[in-house]
Amino acid sequence: METKTVKTHHAPVRYFEGGKGAPLVYLHGAGGVTAEDPLLNKLAESHHVFAPLLPGYGDSEECGEIRDMLDFTLHTADVVEALGLKDPILVGHSMGGMIAAEMAAIAPNDFSRLGLICPAGLWLDDHPIPDLFAMLPYEMPQYLFHDVEAGTKLMTAGVALDDPEWLKGFLVQNARQMGMAGKILFPIPERGLSQRLYRIKAKTVLVWGDSDRLIPPAYAHAWKKAIRGAELVSIPEASHMVTLEKTAQVAAALARLG
Repeated sequence: METKTVKTHHAPVRYFEGGKGAPLVYLHGAGGVTAEDPLLNKLAESHHVFAPLLPGYGDSEECGEIRDMLDFTLHTADVVEALGLKDPILVGHSMGGMIAAEMAAIAPNDFSRLGLICPAGLWLDDHPIPDLFAMLPYEMPQYLFHDVEAGTKLMTAGVALDDPEWLKGFLVQNARQMGMAGKILFPIPERGLSQRLYRIKAKTVLVWGDSDRLIPPAYAHAWKKAIRGAELVSIPEASHMVTLEKTAQVAAALARLG
């Protein structure tokens, strides 16, 4: 994947681009994404992938003008327009799924295909979502991965969670990223999206890890019920980071969009 920059009204946006085929825009979750991300590279085998970074992620600039859900949605729509894309396949993971769904609801005629990978954005009182912002690094893998030990190694590139240098870098990066993500995810990831999902016209595929402990599978059925005609693909032995744990299965599910 190549790293590029595109200018928008609010700020220059860094994005990853690679592959050939139908255009696909991938919106990352609260943990961000890198050019080496397995799912991005798998999708690039069959699609022309564009993966913009939100301000504050990676080496992108921060942007104080982006303050609420509408700002996030319109900013990302501006990115799609600046890239010159018309009706790309729109895919989002977790927080990115929340933004993608908002885009498809606000502009239902602009997006005909939508892939949502364990998206945030709904709230069920019987199934509260854990507070990601209150977690210490060593607590995160149990919510993000089915195989916690293997997931911890993926998350830290094999470095121990209590390694001072890794922890320092993680905390600095996490502070920047969560400062942006918190605008729509804190204190709870609910910004009225449930009232707008009926507007989505896009062919929608939902992808969920069966053992997701961050946004449990009960939410998958709530999303399926809320979006007319949505198809749900449940992936066993995978949690919230199903994109890393079961990359090929996620890509196969998204292939149903074309």
